[in-house]
Amino acid sequence: MPLPFLTAEWRSLVMLNYEIEPAVVASFVPAGTELDQWQGKTFVSMVGFMFLKTRIRGIAIPFHSNFEEVNLRFYVRRLGPEGWRRGVVFVKELVPRRAIAWTARLFSNENYVALPMSHRWPSEGAGLHARTSYEWNYRGRRNRMELCTTGEAQETGPGSGEEFITEHYWGYARQRDGGTVEYQVEHPRWRVWAAREAKLDCDVENLYGKTFAPFLRPTPASAFLADGSPVKVFKGTRLALG
Repeated sequence: MPLPFLTAEWRSLVMLNYEIEPAVVASFVPAGTELDQWQGKTFVSMVGFMFLKTRIRGIAIPFHSNFEEVNLRFYVRRLGPEGWRRGVVFVKELVPRRAIAWTARLFSNENYVALPMSHRWPSEGAGLHARTSYEWNYRGRRNRMELCTTGEAQETGPGSGEEFITEHYWGYARQRDGGTVEYQVEHPRWRVWAAREAKLDCDVENLYGKTFAPFLRPTPASAFLADGSPVKVFKGTRLALG
């Protein structure tokens, strides 16, 4: 295996999931891929998490190693030599520093935006009903996603909605000329906590567009907290299309 382009830890992933009409995300689907569905339904996810111990080609960038990210993503697949490669496509990714957004746009052509951000984690020993949230400011408005967990962390079950959302090990980025870059992500399976309650308070129309507004409602179709893990992201390669 080649050396990873990026290594980090992704931790405390708040995942709010919404069923959406396929036509809403159809224009975002990269060439060479197709929408991936669960039980015949198309989903998008608002995901908030912490990037920790981030290194680019093994090098830590001072003051840019630990930060929040919130992204809106959906799910695609592509038939590779070994079978279906299940991946994600990002509609938009929010980070708190301009240098991070600029670097990500340069190397991957992903739609990164820098905004003031913060997070709140439960205090140690909080136990049941621990609350995790991520916040960002956009056009003078505070936006927030949060959930309150219940029960103990569990492995994702085969064929479950939680497995569908978390077990994607490829990313696809549409390029300016219409091409597609594919990159691989490695991490172990994550454990998840069920959500007792979850909420999104977001200016969806202005941040993501009018077509998303009817679907990204305050209460998601499903929600859970994933513990996360160390991850490796490998340099992307351009798909041969034609």
